[in-house]
Amino acid sequence: MLKQALKNPALRKRAQQFGRLVRHSAVTPRIGESHKPDLVSNGQMGVTFIGHASFLVQIGGENVVIDPNFARWLFVLKRLRQPGVKIHDLPPIDVVLITHAHFDHLHRPSLRAIVQHTQRWRGSTPTVVVPEHVFDLVSDLGFRDVVELNWWSSYRHNNVTITHVPARHWGARVLRDAHRGYGGYVLRDGKHSVYHAGDTAYFTGFREIGMRLAPQLALLPIGAYNPPSFRNVHASPADATRAFLDLNSRWMVPMHYGTFRLSHEPMDEPLQLLEREARQAGIHERVLVLKEGVTKIF
Repeated sequence: MLKQALKNPALRKRAQQFGRLVRHSAVTPRIGESHKPDLVSNGQMGVTFIGHASFLVQIGGENVVIDPNFARWLFVLKRLRQPGVKIHDLPPIDVVLITHAHFDHLHRPSLRAIVQHTQRWRGSTPTVVVPEHVFDLVSDLGFRDVVELNWWSSYRHNNVTITHVPARHWGARVLRDAHRGYGGYVLRDGKHSVYHAGDTAYFTGFREIGMRLAPQLALLPIGAYNPPSFRNVHASPADATRAFLDLNSRWMVPMHYGTFRLSHEPMDEPLQLLEREARQAGIHERVLVLKEGVTKIF
């Protein structure tokens, strides 16, 4: 079957391109360092970029991690930047959010380690929130509860309301399970709000998310856009800028760049293009590029 696939010129070209990504990643030194996240006081929101699409969000007295991935390798793809936070330096986690089942966003060893870390700290384990039909991928990891959400449905955990919102992507873990859900999340505590878009291309739904939920802070992906066909499911810096304007949020934090080489743009290009796009749009002062592991307090 593999031989037949490689006879197809398009498939053969993709295989060759992926091989170049793997080889380049393997010889690239891993850089970066880890930090201990700052803990917030009452009434504050803290956001710590762990790397790729992973964040620690402290909001409403809750510690929330989103798409945690601490892997040194994703199969044959090497992690090129160290996680900004080590798992043992995290506070005990209340809620874990998973945007979709792709391996760079739902990393089972990282999830299991967070469950064990919180169990040691607190004697109980976190709740995990996932899109529909993702239950089976996390149900055996030791979470206290598994909550599945559809688009526009919400779950309240103490003082924090979590709403699952649409995206333009796909949710399959493997080729044949395209039934799985996907999307982003908006978290609100009455004073602060933050939107994590997950993986997504630009789509008109950003305007609806902004109108319905008005997130103060938008965490938006800017990488994995080359070749151009990747923009069917991933946002470029220009797409992320347009999405931010549609959302009408106050602040933007870029993500999904610089950690794993998932596509063919240079690793430093997404931030360079984002700076140019943001200046042209007159929003560069509202774009916050977070250093991994350094907590931004709102």
